[in-house]
Amino acid sequence: MRISVCVGSSCHLKGSYDVIMGFKKLIEEHGVGDKVDLEASFCLGHCAEGVTIKIDDEIITGLTGQNVRKVFEERVLPEV
Repeated sequence: MRISVCVGSSCHLKGSYDVIMGFKKLIEEHGVGDKVDLEASFCLGHCAEGVTIKIDDEIITGLTGQNVRKVFEERVLPEV
């Protein structure tokens, strides 16, 4: 599974660093580093909708450091 976190200007200003750090922590916490690739990506085309991520082919918008765990538990853990 591949998680791409937008680090373009808009997402950077809206907290993409916190989102990346949240995913890194959760990947390590759950021991799924061998099954999940986390990467930074430039613009995913949803600048007005908050920090945007792409999990495989699914775009998810509105990420924050506070809701990373929920997205991880709902979208990542069931698939790995």
